[in-house]
Amino acid sequence: MIPVLILIVEDEKLIRWSLRERLEKEGYEVHEAATGEEGLRKLGEGEFDLVLLDYRLPDRDGLELMKDISKDYPDTLAIMMTAYSTVDSAVEAMKLGAFDYIAKPFNMDELVLTISKALETTNLRREIKTLRQQQKEKFGSKQIIGSSPQMIEVFNLIERVAQSDATTVLLEGESGTGKDLVAKVIHHKSRRGVKPFMTITCSALPENLLESELFGHEKGAFTDAKAQKIGLLELADNGTVFMDEIGDLPLSLQAKLLRFMEEKAFRRVGGVRDYVVDVRIVAATNKDLGTEVGAGRFRSDLYYRMKVIPIKLPPLRDRKEDIPPLVKLFIDGFNRELRKNVRVVSKEAMDHLIHYHWPGNVRELRNIIERAILLGGGEEIAVDDLPVELREEREVGGGKGKLYLNLTKEGIDFSQLERELVEQALRLEGGNQTKAARLLGMNRDQIRYRIEKFGIKD
Repeated sequence: MIPVLILIVEDEKLIRWSLRERLEKEGYEVHEAATGEEGLRKLGEGEFDLVLLDYRLPDRDGLELMKDISKDYPDTLAIMMTAYSTVDSAVEAMKLGAFDYIAKPFNMDELVLTISKALETTNLRREIKTLRQQQKEKFGSKQIIGSSPQMIEVFNLIERVAQSDATTVLLEGESGTGKDLVAKVIHHKSRRGVKPFMTITCSALPENLLESELFGHEKGAFTDAKAQKIGLLELADNGTVFMDEIGDLPLSLQAKLLRFMEEKAFRRVGGVRDYVVDVRIVAATNKDLGTEVGAGRFRSDLYYRMKVIPIKLPPLRDRKEDIPPLVKLFIDGFNRELRKNVRVVSKEAMDHLIHYHWPGNVRELRNIIERAILLGGGEEIAVDDLPVELREEREVGGGKGKLYLNLTKEGIDFSQLERELVEQALRLEGGNQTKAARLLGMNRDQIRYRIEKFGIKD
């Protein structure tokens, strides 16, 4: 167990001795300094958890020394001790960063209790610092894998956006392309990284709850508002709010969000006061917002306000050279998490992974690797460890948009095949029936007939 280090900076030898005797009985490791300069030198030699600092020292003023400790050793708390107790000096010491202020002669039991509370604060600070560092490492650029030209462009944009003062970023891409990860990387690489990162999914809540989550509400604003609630925008001041599935944000909230983006101000539901905060909005969508604007489902002014810095994440099928390094990343992660020892992927299995069309993108690849490691029994991921649909897939068609079917030894159900091809065509064209019909060599009426025939939902 790592000992707790306490430094006593006190010019009176008897006080240093009595403090040391008691604190060592409490299990602390105690060091002494008779002057301010000696205290600073010892602080530079070791990582102290706490300093007991005398207000009057022979060579320096205790308040001046307190300034140096706060500046150079921010993780080390200090408790000021003095026989010259005044309200003004107590306030000044606290302003300079002292944890507490104790007047001599002091009660030793009370001092020990104060030290215990100070050390709890020190431990909490260090835990938070460690967690922040872990988050920074977890969501560093290395977690986004890719050497394709599309991904290199994404990396460059992430770096520039993170270091900029841009307060609005729009992430576009299919489901599973890693928009949430990119949002976290942008946050943790920016000056906002030590501040809160808040996430809200715009399609997950009804409109009234979504507004309350985002902007907060005042007590009595509506029937169930029994207490005041602070919203995510207020909680994330100086940080980042990630708004996933922004295309599903109701029109009434789009207007309020636009006002916030323009003025940096908002009102809680049921409130009359404006609150001003500094928040970066990172919005994500798998929809074509331009099409949504044309259909009247998304405000054009909000769309153009958000699209100042768009980042388009390419689908995995368009950057297949990134699949092997992604596989290695997931294998290493799941080996640690699941206590496995998978070392390689067989050549045949890797061929299947590379030639699969990945409708679920990187998320689907990650899930398949997790499944293979969980169900596999050895150090190699073989073809048999992959899902059946991936092993039996065959491509049909060609050109920019490819359709796929599953061919099995039991034969083909042409009715089911027809349904699957219609569904795949609609997926490839983002639900656009005219484009999907063209992909299948049909007209719009023909594909609409099959959509109704098979009960395919939009």
